[in-house]
Amino acid sequence: QVQLVESGGGLVQPGGSLTLSCQAPGSTLRFWAIGWFRQAPGKEREGVSCITSTGSGRYYADNVKGRSTVSRDDAKNTVYLHINSLKPEDTAVYYCAAIQCSKWPAGSPASWGQGTQVTVSS
Repeated sequence: QVQLVESGGGLVQPGGSLTLSCQAPGSTLRFWAIGWFRQAPGKEREGVSCITSTGSGRYYADNVKGRSTVSRDDAKNTVYLHINSLKPEDTAVYYCAAIQCSKWPAGSPASWGQGTQVTVSS
């Protein structure tokens, strides 16, 4: 397993953007595919995006497609999720998880981060 830590959440105005980071202190993300998930209050957790270990495969949920980008920088041992044109319905706790993209979003990740809160509000 790999320990994952998210950061970059916060309060953002509608129409704004932010970039979330997923890191693995003490280990390397290089060999892991990473999925992003989110959970809004009172709703089930849903998949947002997934990037393969090589970065060659990138997948997005329909509700963020076209306004989000998932990327990775192995030199910085970090996977990023950038979302722009944020909407109030993007408000959720965002998690990164170690999961094969072929099994994302319904599969069971090997590891979860603790989550980072994103609030979209004016």
